[in-house]
Amino acid sequence: MSLINYASREINCKLVYYGPGLGGKTTNLEYIYEKVSPSSKGKMISLATETERTLFFDFLPVDLGTIRGFKTRFHLYTVPGQVYYNASRKLILKGVDGVVFVADSQIERMEANVESMQNLYDNLLQHGYDLTKIPFVIQYNKRDLPNSAPLDELQENLNPGWPVDDPAKQRPLTNPDRAGELLIEQVDGTWVERAPYFEAVAVRGDGVFDTLRSISKLVLKTLG
Repeated sequence: MSLINYASREINCKLVYYGPGLGGKTTNLEYIYEKVSPSSKGKMISLATETERTLFFDFLPVDLGTIRGFKTRFHLYTVPGQVYYNASRKLILKGVDGVVFVADSQIERMEANVESMQNLYDNLLQHGYDLTKIPFVIQYNKRDLPNSAPLDELQENLNPGWPVDDPAKQRPLTNPDRAGELLIEQVDGTWVERAPYFEAVAVRGDGVFDTLRSISKLVLKTLG
């Protein structure tokens, strides 16, 4: 839930990068942190476990404008990927405004992706959130690897869509980031909505800022 700082005239929003272990969450945040201007970001905090780090930092984007005279400061978090750190995952999701799910495109990681996506649904539900109703974006990382799964297979397993019950939303909605594709469409007589998704090679920075811009804009829509 976004917090308003009237003294600094800032709206603080929390973005959480979720996904299986070693899928690229940390790489995303490290790349963003490296590229953001030093004058607009806070210190990166790293909490290390034996196999993975939880990262956090905040920054004030200069290109997103203001909302009713307030600037928006984004606080970015990663979660530990391993299941046995679930208490930490759940805690980090508290008060979230938007979620990026970073999937590992490697075929042999599909089961871990599906498990982590289900875990995300379950943990959000315990906080009273519905993933289909909050800003949510999927990033398919490691698209450069020879053993990466086909995009349609990743979509089928991780982004099959959810029913659109609101009659006002039961109309085709184009995907602004992928020409010729729809975010809302009718499938076998049922209106279905899917999350925006991006292909990425986070170690090179490919798709990293596209993903960030998408989730940021979705969060800003909820504030407008």
